[in-house]
Amino acid sequence: MTRRYSDMNQHDALYKVARAYPGGLEALATRMGVSVNVLRNKLAPGIESHYPSFEELSVIIEFCHEAGVKEAHMPLHALLSRHGMAAFVIPEQDEVSEDDLSQTVCRVMSQVGDVAEAVSTALLDGVITDAEADLIEREFQGALTALGEWRARIRAHRKQRE
Repeated sequence: MTRRYSDMNQHDALYKVARAYPGGLEALATRMGVSVNVLRNKLAPGIESHYPSFEELSVIIEFCHEAGVKEAHMPLHALLSRHGMAAFVIPEQDEVSEDDLSQTVCRVMSQVGDVAEAVSTALLDGVITDAEADLIEREFQGALTALGEWRARIRAHRKQRE
């Protein structure tokens, strides 16, 4: 039987992200300076006797993000969601044009539309499955990221004018 990992469970999400590191857990363990068996035991959702420390969690996410692992921040989103919080990536901007601001507004509205569509589709049968809940959460994260980008662009634009 194949185990389905949930993006909104911080343990599952960390395991998925770490396994997606280029070269897998073996390469990640080498980069972290730990044995692959120790890392695997700390990350495997079924092993309850070992856990990664906060520093190890942060390093794993940092290394995966640097390596371009898709959704490398998902374990953080899952952890924050568990505690009723949300986060978004703050983009670094050097210069922002009027065009960038209007295009960002369009992206925000598009992302909010994606959230609404995911919720609407999930509610067609009156039940939100685990897979649908994961999709809705990913869409919310996309919308929050777009809002964060919009905020950062407005702030950068304001600073340019000062």
